[in-house]
Amino acid sequence: MEQMMGRGREKEISADKIRELVGRAKEQLGLAYAPYSGFHVAAALLSKDGRIYTGCNVENASYPAGNCAERTALFKAVSEGKREFSCIVIMGGAGGRVESYCPPCGICRQALREFCRPSEFFVILARSEEDYRIFTLEELLPESFGPEALI
Repeated sequence: MEQMMGRGREKEISADKIRELVGRAKEQLGLAYAPYSGFHVAAALLSKDGRIYTGCNVENASYPAGNCAERTALFKAVSEGKREFSCIVIMGGAGGRVESYCPPCGICRQALREFCRPSEFFVILARSEEDYRIFTLEELLPESFGPEALI
């Protein structure tokens, strides 16, 4: 799996589970509401108990009122009582065509940080079920500020 970033990560999450998550995210691309940017993003978040929460981006004429796919999935999960997560798959592109990797914005990185240990949570950027890259949140958000800093 040369798409993997770092060694040994395939032991943390199976290729079959990644394919399932990518498939679930792909289903969400068509549901994105992106009339202003035309850039559709979808996410599939895996909770520690194995449940998958999906989301898509939802834009708004008042731009700050919109929401990213990653936070949509996260907020759905949290609103249903989930607080521990293993990984998230993110994919997106103009018009819903996935041609490159779609990393999470800084706000989404910080929102995910609230509910995980950055060194143990995986962010999977996917173009397809077979073409993806895996990062830890720690790699994408080094020296992060989390809940433990306030305790």
